[in-house]
Amino acid sequence: MIFQVDGKNNPKIQSIFLENYPIYSAHFSANGEEVIMGSKHKGFHYYDMMVGKMISVPPVKGLGEVNMKRFVVSPDGRFIAFIGSYGNIHLLSAKSKEWIFTQKMNGSVGGVCFSQDGSTMYSYGDDGDVYIWDMKTRDCIHRFIDDGCTKGMSIAVSHDHNFLACGSYSGVVNIYEPSVCLKSRSPKPLKALLNLTTPCTNLVFNSTSEILAMCSDSAERAVKLVHVPSQTVFSNFPDRLDAKLRIPLCMDFSRNSGYFTVGTNKGLALLYRYSFYSSKISLYLSVKM
Repeated sequence: MIFQVDGKNNPKIQSIFLENYPIYSAHFSANGEEVIMGSKHKGFHYYDMMVGKMISVPPVKGLGEVNMKRFVVSPDGRFIAFIGSYGNIHLLSAKSKEWIFTQKMNGSVGGVCFSQDGSTMYSYGDDGDVYIWDMKTRDCIHRFIDDGCTKGMSIAVSHDHNFLACGSYSGVVNIYEPSVCLKSRSPKPLKALLNLTTPCTNLVFNSTSEILAMCSDSAERAVKLVHVPSQTVFSNFPDRLDAKLRIPLCMDFSRNSGYFTVGTNKGLALLYRYSFYSSKISLYLSVKM
C-alpha cells in the first residue's frame, strides 16, 4: 500500500497485490518515481508510479542466486545493490535494471550502504570485516575490523559522511569516523552503544545526520534513537505506554526528517512526528498495512 503522508488524513494512494510474491524488502528509487520490491524469487518487480504499472524484471542470467530478497538503492540513483550469497554483491543499473558488476567479499554479507553522493559503498561481513569500495573503479580500497564484532548484521553511513555505524549480532552498535577507518585496519570507535541486547538488524541516519535509529527484530519494542553529536540515547523513546510497537522489522526517516516510521510484525506502519530534541517523541499515526 502507498500512502500520501500529510500529517492529518494520510490518504491511501494505491493498493498493489502481487500473487505468490511475498515482499521481503521494498524501497523507493532515488527520484521517488518507482517502488522496487524484492522477494524469494530469482527476479524482482518494480512499480512505475508515473504510469501506474507493475513491471517484472526477469532473473539475471549467470548470477546463480536463488532469491533477490535484500537490496539497497544508491542515493545518487545509479545502482541497485542486491545482497547475494557467498559474499557476492550484485550491482544493477537503477535505470535499466541490467546487471553491471558483481563485487565479492569474504564470508557472507551482513549489510550494505552507500555514501550520499554514491561514490563509496560500505559492506559488512559476518566475519566482522567492513569493506570500503570505490564505486568509480569498483575496487575495494580498504577494509577494517569492526571492534569487538562477533557477526556483522547492519551498517549505515550518515548523509554528511562524518559517521559510520556498524551493528553486530551481539546488539553492540559502534560509531566510527569514515576518514579514520580509511587509515587503520583496527580503528577505535567514537562510541560503542550497548542499548540493544539482541542482534541489531537495521540502522538508519536521519537527513541531518543528527539522529541514528537502531533496532532489532528479535525482541519487542527493540528500537532506540541516538543523538549522534552527543552520542547519547533518547530515554523517552519508545514510550512505555506505546502498546502498538511490537517487534520492529523495518524503519526509516522522511526526507526532511519530520517523520519517523517503524514497520512491525503485526502489519502496522507506525508513523511518529517529532519537533526538536527537547520535545518528547510521540505517536502520530498508526496505519494498518
